[in-house]
Amino acid sequence: MKFVLLLSVLLVSGCQSIIDNSQKLGNQATYSADSIEYVDESNLWDYIASHQELLIEDHPRVLKFIDWYKKHPDYLTRISERAQPYLYLVVSEVEKEGLPIEIALLPIIESDYYPFSFSHGTAVGLWQFIPSTGKLYGLDQDWWYEDRRDVLASTRAAVKYMKDLNRLFNGDWLLSIAAYNAGPGRVQKAIKANAENGQETDFWHLNLPKETTRYVPKLLALAKIVKDPSRYNQNLLKIDRNPYLKAIELNSQFDLALIAQWTGLSIDQIYTFNPGLRRWATPVTLPYTILLPQDVVSRFENKLSQAGERPQISWARHEVKSGDSLSYLAKKYKTTIEQIKSVNELRSDLIRVGDYLIVPLAQQTEGYYSLSEKQREKSRLNVQKNAEKVVYKVVSGDSLWKIAVQFDTTVNSLVRWNQLAPTAPLSIGKELVIWLENKNKTELAKIANTGIDISRKIVYTVRTGDNLSVIASKYNVKVIDIRAWNSLDEGHVLQPGEKLSIIINVVNSNLS
Repeated sequence: MKFVLLLSVLLVSGCQSIIDNSQKLGNQATYSADSIEYVDESNLWDYIASHQELLIEDHPRVLKFIDWYKKHPDYLTRISERAQPYLYLVVSEVEKEGLPIEIALLPIIESDYYPFSFSHGTAVGLWQFIPSTGKLYGLDQDWWYEDRRDVLASTRAAVKYMKDLNRLFNGDWLLSIAAYNAGPGRVQKAIKANAENGQETDFWHLNLPKETTRYVPKLLALAKIVKDPSRYNQNLLKIDRNPYLKAIELNSQFDLALIAQWTGLSIDQIYTFNPGLRRWATPVTLPYTILLPQDVVSRFENKLSQAGERPQISWARHEVKSGDSLSYLAKKYKTTIEQIKSVNELRSDLIRVGDYLIVPLAQQTEGYYSLSEKQREKSRLNVQKNAEKVVYKVVSGDSLWKIAVQFDTTVNSLVRWNQLAPTAPLSIGKELVIWLENKNKTELAKIANTGIDISRKIVYTVRTGDNLSVIASKYNVKVIDIRAWNSLDEGHVLQPGEKLSIIINVVNSNLS
């Protein structure tokens, strides 16, 4: 609902199918404004540093985050490694729409540049789109794919959304960035309240949610650090200012195993470059744009030209037997009713015994497609944790609230553990992971076990009897860090129900 206020100013344009290399990213060298020293822009980070536009004040809130980054140098080192495949693409799209280049740093705050990121508010992907805003900006989804996770589609949507927000807030980028986090309605309400009270209406004086008051300073702190990493004890992985990924338009459906075979990429790499893929194959809806590394493109395109436009997936020929139904066959062959009907040109759901149907079939076993949505869900079901795990099967009449009460947990926890939409109905028979907490042990719950060493943020709800020492011990972090992450003063007294952000370094975890 908070995005309805934008409807009057939005002109959503369709996504392009091929990445256009921005002229601004062409091979060039510049000189700094303060000296005649040559700036080497072959490193994308240096290019970002020398093309910044936002005025960065030495505001206490900005300085606080600069201090935090200085004390945690490994954080941005890991982020820069993870951003490597995507950063050129993001910078290109940001500049193409005429946005300040600093906007390309926002995915660091939103998702740590981790494409499978998922929040308990059902926001997903690099840009953490929620379903309603994603739909507003043309991010579609079906059984096969999820555009909100797609790197190219979500980036194009994000920059258009940010451009619309900037129009709404009359060119004020700090207010626009704040609105991306809190929603335009919340920022407009805060501006109106200040105006009515004769107070300043710039970002720094607004009464906004705590997360938003930190969100903008975090970005400004990052922008300042990128200008001079060594000064702030940072080591950013050098990223060449050349496209890492290329968009290839597919006019037929592809088994991902075949793409791996043609390119030499691992199946995990294919999913990581294309996190919008939910199953074992590219979508049936065509054309579909897949992102592949530049060094494998010519090999793939040669194979593609040889194969033509026929579907590059395997098929099974099934003789309809008594008791068969389309829903049964869809489940058996791990596809959809719509796919079977389309391929076999069926006008209804009726099938007759003795007829033959063809159905798409994965080349490899389920486990091979390790980062498909189903396999990530299985990882959550099977992951080992320092708590008792219960796998609960939904029955008729269940709701998230009812299940939460039954197991003495919260709806938010169920949503987080199982990556659910809070308002979506539960399907009967669906298996849910429930962790029965041992208060003396660590609780971690987020995405699939992907073997990636990352730092992730969780939100902890303060309970009766908690203090910072207890919480710090619980998550193996320092009290001073919890204070910094949450802008807490020395004399701050925790209250039951208060939310705390906690950043945990996780190796082979089940975080999302």
